[in-house]
Amino acid sequence: MMRTVIPYVLVFLPLMTLALGLAWGGLWAWSTLLLVFVILPLADLVVGADVGNPEPDSLSPGARSFARTLLWSLVPVLLGLTVVAAWVVATRPMPTWEMLGLVLSVGVASGGLGITAAHELIHKTNSFERGLGQALLLNACYMHFYIEHLIGHHSRVGTPEDPASSRFGESVYAFLPRTIVGGVRSAWHLEAQRLARAGLPAWSPRNRMWAYFILPGVVAAGLALLWGPLAGVFFLAQGLVAVILLEVVNYVEHYGLVRETLAGGRYEKVTQYHSWSCANRLSNWMTLQLQRHADHHTHPVRRYEELQFDPSGPSLPTGYPGMVWLAVVPPLWRRIMDPRVEQARAQARQA
Repeated sequence: MMRTVIPYVLVFLPLMTLALGLAWGGLWAWSTLLLVFVILPLADLVVGADVGNPEPDSLSPGARSFARTLLWSLVPVLLGLTVVAAWVVATRPMPTWEMLGLVLSVGVASGGLGITAAHELIHKTNSFERGLGQALLLNACYMHFYIEHLIGHHSRVGTPEDPASSRFGESVYAFLPRTIVGGVRSAWHLEAQRLARAGLPAWSPRNRMWAYFILPGVVAAGLALLWGPLAGVFFLAQGLVAVILLEVVNYVEHYGLVRETLAGGRYEKVTQYHSWSCANRLSNWMTLQLQRHADHHTHPVRRYEELQFDPSGPSLPTGYPGMVWLAVVPPLWRRIMDPRVEQARAQARQA
């Protein structure tokens, strides 16, 4: 069963192109963007889909250990590359277009890979992995995601109360400010509820949101002290890119899918009909099976290497890298996705 987890080493490809961009500069500064948004969507179409599912708990101890070590090793590599990138941008003379390429490339790595790995890690029950996940969220300047995603999104997905669930007919440009602002507000409210249960006010020093707001600034200030203001600005800029990419993917994952309201005002249980999934083999390997998103919502603690694909649920026409292109062109997005939403809703009603 080891061969089933070896392909996940492909998650290091964007980090390899990022390292080349930092070392060689020039057009190589844009190589990660080329890989993620041009080569990968095209390769997805060629490599095809994988609808096979590993039996739960069937992987060998060696395969499980390999998958876990691979996940953990992403953390120091990505954090190290971000620091090196800040140093390079601040100390190496380069034209603006090259600097922009590095900001976008590091941001795409932090958001597309770093937050993906963080998402996997924060769902685990041990403090070590959750700590690694929070380190990656710090790298992306989006630490409140830890509260909002675990407590808010998973319980409210597919409802009007969830800022991370995109609505039918809503463009990604309308969704982005709503989900970013709404996510911060939701995380603050959830943290205030936690403190209230302990008899503490929302403004208590024990409110984790203070640290989540302050720590990215501390890192940016530290980099600025080391190598100059440009290093700190770079860190915050790549974080902004990471946040935007994350939320565009959030837009894709739940567009138009809603949970019905039951008697008494409760919402129906989360099922495979409330998340878009995709079976594309290559992009799933490179996103740690995040695209098997419906199974993640029904089994949130399940590790990435054992996530299942259910063909009866809503399926995307291609993987996330290709869907990002569709999302940024709303008329094309609606032409392709709106009929699929109607079909998915009809299937859910018949189930």
